[in-house]
Amino acid sequence: MFAVIRTGGKQYRVVKDALLDVERLDGEAGASVTFGEVLLVGGDSPKHGAPLVSGASVLAEIVSQKRAPKVVAFKKKRRKNTHRKRGHRQHLTRVRITGIELG
Repeated sequence: MFAVIRTGGKQYRVVKDALLDVERLDGEAGASVTFGEVLLVGGDSPKHGAPLVSGASVLAEIVSQKRAPKVVAFKKKRRKNTHRKRGHRQHLTRVRITGIELG
């Protein structure tokens, strides 16, 4: 059985015991999280929502808080002696999916 959830403006396909990096969630390592925005539950008899599956939720446990690798935005105008360099590191939360409930 799998599910498609929405969190942090992105959609993820999840299965039980999968590790997933999502946008930063509040909480310490070991805390439990419930994702209520379930778009699809697949398996033998798939169910899809319009837009959400009513009563369905995905349970997860926070494994760690981390940061993504640095992304460098470098802009240059040739022959003008002009350039700009900016870096960014996104905050991420690694979660382990513990269960999918249909309610």
